[in-house]
Amino acid sequence: MELNKSEGILKSSHENSEMKVTIWGARGSFPSPLVPGVVQERIRSNIKRFVQQAHGDLKNETDFFSKLARHHSGGYGGNTPCLEVSAGSNSVIIDGGSGIRPLGYELLKGPCGQGQGEVHIIFTHFHWDHIIGLLFFTPIFIPGNRIHVYAVQPELEQVFRMLFQKPFFPVPLEKLGSRIEYHRLEPRVPFELGGMQITPYQLDHPDPCWGFKFEKNGRAFSHCVDTECTRFTPAELGPDLPLYRGLDLMIFDAQYTLVETIEKVDWGHATASLGIDMAMREGTKRVVFMHHDPASSDEKIAAAESQAQRYYQHQLARADLAEGKVSEVQWAFGYDGMVLEV
Repeated sequence: MELNKSEGILKSSHENSEMKVTIWGARGSFPSPLVPGVVQERIRSNIKRFVQQAHGDLKNETDFFSKLARHHSGGYGGNTPCLEVSAGSNSVIIDGGSGIRPLGYELLKGPCGQGQGEVHIIFTHFHWDHIIGLLFFTPIFIPGNRIHVYAVQPELEQVFRMLFQKPFFPVPLEKLGSRIEYHRLEPRVPFELGGMQITPYQLDHPDPCWGFKFEKNGRAFSHCVDTECTRFTPAELGPDLPLYRGLDLMIFDAQYTLVETIEKVDWGHATASLGIDMAMREGTKRVVFMHHDPASSDEKIAAAESQAQRYYQHQLARADLAEGKVSEVQWAFGYDGMVLEV
């Protein structure tokens, strides 16, 4: 099975999907925007490729650019983790990384722009890259809006009070226009939100971090980011195994290459090969990898993607030789703005 990085391969074959997942921030640890010099060099390189491959024929322009590899065109993005999970007109946000800033602008087009919005944000944990965007999440400043925030960790309200105070930020929590409501989640206990059943399961991270499984009408999506996946076997995972089972889509941590995971033990992040093995064993249909390292260029991420493809093909071949039963998996590396149907 060949790797297909296009958005189409990651969409459900059903016309009416139960859930839609939008990645607003796919980078990990720290925002990493493209610098002007890199953009200029990419433009120069693409002009050169166009002249060589299309012979300068402008009729071929659309076809040429549509076939460019991601690291030669828009890249993987630089915003830190933020996802939006939608079910019909309802949506739930996962984490408040810098990706929540552009999401906030999008929400202003609806009720949030009139001070009549209700927003739901679930937090995996409170490292800076997962909360930094809250300071510039515009709906939180508009009177009348209600912002519901959820976490397993008991420090949720304390985190907000720490963020919105001087000298770190000029607007104190008490002066925010919206009404913030705090909700404590119970580990491994499902709850209903936005027409979806959501269950928190523990991940393997230096500080307590929780993944979330979303289920609706027989479809399932799991968010498994900021995990080193040091517990891998069913026995090791124990009560957290359901996070990885029965999935139509899994988003998995792939901050490091395989070699880097050996060098950075206990840093709390994984590699694509681990996610591939987990998905093949558990029968997951599709996997998207994110939380790309801030020091990784788009070219390095693309190289990791190629490495993961070789690994995947090796695992398939090995299973065939051993006559083992594994599931083929559709997978790709995620990027800011990627939309996935479940």
